[in-house]
Amino acid sequence: MDRTDHLRQSVDLAVATIRATPVERYADPSPCADFTVRLLVNHLAFGLLLAERSATREPWDKTWSFDDDAPFLRGLPVEQWAQACARQGERTAAAWADPAAWDGDSHMGGTPMPAAAIGSLMTAEFVLHAWDVAAATGRELQVPAGLAAAVLDGVAGIAPMGRDGGWFGPEVPVPAEAPVFERALGLSGRNPSWRAPVSA
Repeated sequence: MDRTDHLRQSVDLAVATIRATPVERYADPSPCADFTVRLLVNHLAFGLLLAERSATREPWDKTWSFDDDAPFLRGLPVEQWAQACARQGERTAAAWADPAAWDGDSHMGGTPMPAAAIGSLMTAEFVLHAWDVAAATGRELQVPAGLAAAVLDGVAGIAPMGRDGGWFGPEVPVPAEAPVFERALGLSGRNPSWRAPVSA
């Protein structure tokens, strides 16, 4: 598989995880401090939109704010969010299926970056946050071996910047012989053993 396939897999995994998440769990806590499941789903939705804009080089709308719901979710009942994310996911994957999307520089909401680095970053981002949502709702996330390796590569490439920018927490030590995806989780500041709190 190549990087385009991995990005498509990551989008599909994120969308499938959102689809399988009951809206009744949206208020639950997650492995990401200060993020409920609902906020994570919204963050993934924004990421899908931002990734499409990065691939097409369309400017980020300056009126959008991460403090709000993603633009394509606004006004929708939460019961319709999964389907809206699926539609956006198709647009995102299709945009990155164009080989030209990976060439030259693009942007991350205004910050210029090599397009290939953005594609790698977003591949990791979608899978990591899919794990966050799955873990928050008591589920395992099955990540294919090739995709797990791509996620680890993507995290390793941005870990110092991610920690400086507050996207990642301090590295969580994981045994060297641990599965590849668990190593990616630890490098991104996530504890692979995190489990959702048990309700009293």
